[in-house]
Amino acid sequence: MEPIGIIGLGLLGSALAERLVTRGYTVVGFDQESSKVDSASASGCRPATSAREVTEGCNTVILSLPTSLIAAEVVAEMAPSLRAGQTILDITTGDPLEMEALAARLSQHGVNYVETNVAGSSSQARKGEVSLFLGGDEKVIQAHDELFNSMATNVFHLGGAGSASRFKLVHNLAVGLHRAVLAETLLFGEALGFPPDQTLSILKQTPASSAAMDTKGTKMVAADYAPQARLSQHLKDVRLMIAEAQRTGVSIPLTQLHRQLLESAEELGFGDADNSAIIEAFRGAQKQS
Repeated sequence: MEPIGIIGLGLLGSALAERLVTRGYTVVGFDQESSKVDSASASGCRPATSAREVTEGCNTVILSLPTSLIAAEVVAEMAPSLRAGQTILDITTGDPLEMEALAARLSQHGVNYVETNVAGSSSQARKGEVSLFLGGDEKVIQAHDELFNSMATNVFHLGGAGSASRFKLVHNLAVGLHRAVLAETLLFGEALGFPPDQTLSILKQTPASSAAMDTKGTKMVAADYAPQARLSQHLKDVRLMIAEAQRTGVSIPLTQLHRQLLESAEELGFGDADNSAIIEAFRGAQKQS
């Protein structure tokens, strides 16, 4: 198999690198933080010293970056080493309009661009238990079927560039609200005399059960906020949801409230913690009352 490049070896990028290595791929990785490169190298990733080095050695490059603006900056840095026929797979959850602009800029140089949004946490990505939302040319996507199937359990092609980013916001809206509902439910049960672990155990066996209970319930009960996906990153996503809602004229009042809760948790110092720390926003509100 041809080597796969990954630029950005944070929680998700490093998990995907490890996943692909276990599936037999040679992965060339770079991150501005050398400690992340070292960590990925320990998992079998071949280290690179720059984004350009990754681009020069790989025909397919995955971008795993915090925002679409940073993705555009990295692509500009890669520009001298880009060549026609290469493919950029962008797993960044960003502004759909900025993703569309990036796709258009790359197409002028004959470089393919596919939004490759990941639905799932880094721990799930490491096991391939995620879904992919793809936005881009169907022929390019088909040419990378084997790679996508190595990364994920389910793969959905939503349309052209911009479509996958928009659907990722739809997905993250639902997932984020499920986490917030779970947090409020556990604290409500506790106030009524039911220990959180008991509440979680019983609810998982009833129609109230949700995937959020499986992935985040134990972390909330144990106050284990070792990050699988950072709270501040989801707050970024929520702000993108609100911007898209304003642009399209749709009302999303629950998400507006969710933004306030996430901002409260961030102010309490949980921005770099796992997004299950949303429960601390509710605890903070209880103390204030």
